Parts: sequence; C-alpha cells; structure tokens
Amino acid sequence: MKVYTIGFTKKSASEFFELLRESGAKRLVDVRLNNVSQLAGFAKKNDLEYFLQKICRIKYIHMPELAPTTDMLDSYRKEHRDWELYEREFLALMDERRISKKGIKRTIANACLLCSEDKPEHCHRRLVAEYLNRHWGDIEIVHLG
Repeated sequence: MKVYTIGFTKKSASEFFELLRESGAKRLVDVRLNNVSQLAGFAKKNDLEYFLQKICRIKYIHMPELAPTTDMLDSYRKEHRDWELYEREFLALMDERRISKKGIKRTIANACLLCSEDKPEHCHRRLVAEYLNRHWGDIEIVHLG
C-alpha cells in the first residue's frame, strides 16, 4: 500500500494539483485540525474539495482525528517547544485515540495525507504515515512535498 503526503504552503495551486494528479492518489485525506482558515487560500475545505474533483478526479476526506489537539499545536508553535517533545506527545495521542485499530485502512490506502507545512520533516502528516506503517507494516510512504 502507498500513502502519499503533501503540504500546500509555499506551493502554487498549479504545482499542488499537478503533484497530486501525477501521484496516482485515489483520495486526499485532510489531517488538519482547521480546514477552513482564510490563510489556506486554495486549500480551504470547500474550494479544495471542488478543485480536487474537477482537476484531479479524487475524493476529499477530512479526518481531524489524525490531527494534533489545539493545545498541542499552540504549545509547539507559540511556545516554540522542541520537535522531539511535540513528536512524543503527538504519537501518544495517536495511541490514546487508538488510530491503528480504527477501520481507516481502506481510507488511507493509496491516499494522500494533507497538512499545511511545506516539508514533511516537521509535520504531523509524516508522523501519521510512519505511525501507521509501524502498526500495519508494508506501507510505502511517498512525500510529494
């Protein structure tokens, strides 16, 4: 099974949608807590859902259960906490939510996880993909950007 990841920050709409279309992903799974922010530009929920269907012919799914809590995100961003602490807290949250036990395998298979960060190194979309690979195994993770 392949799981793709992508961030929309620092990408033009054309670059973003071309990366998705060329990937072969069957659906986009939005793992952001807030998917309606005006700062998201073309990646706001309603716009994104429309563009994905019209440009890429792929389905949009929002899964906030794969997002950090507001407190966790605020602590990391506003208090400039270190990444390793954020990562440990986020992975503990995934365990607490029993993410690997939920019936999401079909949803995640050949899907692309979306978040705002431009690179996967310091983004929870990478953590989600790696977490599921540790629990399910046999996932090829492909970071589109």
